[in-house]
Amino acid sequence: MEAREYRRIFYKNNKIMYGLAMLTTAIGALINIYPAVLLEKLLDVSIDGTMKGLLELVFFALVFMGVMAACWLAKREFKFRFMKRAVESYRNKAYEDITRKGISDFGKESTSNYISALTNDVTSIENNYLLGQFDILDGMLMAPAAFVLMLWYSWSMTLVVLLLCVLPVLAAMAVGGRVEKMEKMVSEKNASFMAMVKDLFNGFGIIKSFQAQQETAALYRKKNTQLEEIKCSRRQADELIGIISGTAGFITQIGVFAYGAYLCIRGQITAGVVVAFVQMMNYILNPINTLPKLLANRKAAIGLIEKMASYGKEEDGQKQFDPFDGFKEGGEGIVLQHVGFSYEEDKEVLKDINLNFEVGKSYAIVGGSGSGKSTLLNLVMGSYPKYRGSITLGGKEMSSIDPDSIFDAMSVIQQNVFIFDDTIRRNICMFKEFDEQRLDSAIERAGLSLLIKEKGEDYACGENGAHLSGGEKQRIAIARSLLREVAVLLADEATSALDAETSDCVTNSILDIQGITRLVVTHRLDEKVLRRFDEIIVMKSGRVVEMGNFETLMGNGEYFASLCKISGL
Repeated sequence: MEAREYRRIFYKNNKIMYGLAMLTTAIGALINIYPAVLLEKLLDVSIDGTMKGLLELVFFALVFMGVMAACWLAKREFKFRFMKRAVESYRNKAYEDITRKGISDFGKESTSNYISALTNDVTSIENNYLLGQFDILDGMLMAPAAFVLMLWYSWSMTLVVLLLCVLPVLAAMAVGGRVEKMEKMVSEKNASFMAMVKDLFNGFGIIKSFQAQQETAALYRKKNTQLEEIKCSRRQADELIGIISGTAGFITQIGVFAYGAYLCIRGQITAGVVVAFVQMMNYILNPINTLPKLLANRKAAIGLIEKMASYGKEEDGQKQFDPFDGFKEGGEGIVLQHVGFSYEEDKEVLKDINLNFEVGKSYAIVGGSGSGKSTLLNLVMGSYPKYRGSITLGGKEMSSIDPDSIFDAMSVIQQNVFIFDDTIRRNICMFKEFDEQRLDSAIERAGLSLLIKEKGEDYACGENGAHLSGGEKQRIAIARSLLREVAVLLADEATSALDAETSDCVTNSILDIQGITRLVVTHRLDEKVLRRFDEIIVMKSGRVVEMGNFETLMGNGEYFASLCKISGL
């Protein structure tokens, strides 16, 4: 999605509120000019007027103050209602686009970049783009209105103001070009800093066990210093714009006072006009002081919107996919022909894989660490679309199938389980509603019945399951997948955190499920369990080196038999 489409989101279903906010801002900017006229009349009537004229002006001024206050209150109401809807819509859309990405595309960016884009960057966009546009409109209307009045009072004094302000304004705008680059650098450094803090807290136990507090503190200080240095440079750029603009204002003010006094002495204008002129000059100077900074900040905020647009863009976003109709009984299952895959160029992880996973059968995938078992499972699930060779699901090439259709047909139980800071029930159901009987069945087959009995379905799991053991978290992940009743169930070391008895019980529960295809990556070579699989696939160094049932592979006496021997089978 391009940045301009993201910018449209601010105004989608929000146009009326935006229009009212801009209208009241414009009215407010114009009526803010009139106090200068009132000052001029009050001063002149105090010198040459009457008491009656003074009282009439005071009464008019009070009425005017009421109108101005009403306008300010209306502007406040409309502006902040627009802001609320705009920021909500933007942040919701950004999150939806990020989570719509494929697993492979999502993994190309650090999660800290996404977090920074949804928090710090949104704050900057809110202040510098959304709120800033009202300040820009205010200044752009107030300055011309004041300029017209100044011309009406004295064209020569207006000319003096313009001559004194042109060069400083140009200088301030030139400096403002640096702000956009610095804003992006602040965002990048902040994301890097957040990533480091996340890693340090996640690895707190390791840091303590290795007594590495001082070393990690040094790393933290270094990153913290780098972040604050770029933020300091960003603030200095803002301050420099302010200094240049402030200098312009001071020079202009002194010059206008001097020239106005000269004209007053010569009798060409009144003292009231001089005061009104100086007041209106502020309505020009304030935009001169603030507009360069506001425009620079707006440009910087647009840069952050563009960055968010790049995060929300999928490489295959324009590709047309076909829906997946599912697997048919007796039909073709999952077929891999001459499949290869690399995370990095020249580093092949899988090499010439040829497999046929038949519908409704169970397969164990075994092998040493780094043999490619998990990568094979991820390929089957469609996590990495840039594979070599052919992978077909029910006869359809995977690369042509809508990824969401693949996820509808498959479910995976990962080794590393993430638990949301919510109840056990909502973690199992993944925030959806299911039939109670179906839920109870999944809980029982996953071995969660005792936990539910002891703690209840509404027990709070804590951040990433802090209140649960590793085995309990693993059982929740298994129940999640069993609950979906999909056509293909993938398990990647799903029972690694369970004791041997529970592990065998859960694996047997998976094998007992009829009518679905089961692919189970396992490091436990238990004869009773392995004999139940229709086929065992043995991997080594990214290749399939053996296939067959338990009895056949043991009889061959090759790599699988040696793995079983090492494990004490």
